[in-house]
Amino acid sequence: MNQYFLLYGLSVTVASASQLLLKKSATQEHTSFLREYLNPYVLSGYGLLFLSMFLTILAFRGMDYKNGPVIESLGYVLVLFLSRIFFGERITGRKVAGTVCILAGMLVFYL
Repeated sequence: MNQYFLLYGLSVTVASASQLLLKKSATQEHTSFLREYLNPYVLSGYGLLFLSMFLTILAFRGMDYKNGPVIESLGYVLVLFLSRIFFGERITGRKVAGTVCILAGMLVFYL
């Protein structure tokens, strides 16, 4: 496997962590409008999104652009499992069906 694919996988993982931080902030009550957008979860989340963007740019230096959307879709699967672990969200049959479709699409693309 190419090191650029691993770098892009890291980018997807960082973006997924960012989504979790933003989700955590969205579930909390904030004392003011300004605190809603300027709190540690939001600032860290957007910082991780910036890092993810930078990693994606580095990864695309050595891989074909056609692989980007396929690898990026792993983020949906990762967020599903991380949300279960950190927020205790239920994994429903519809979510499993969606995950299976994503993974099947990736399999078809790479065969």
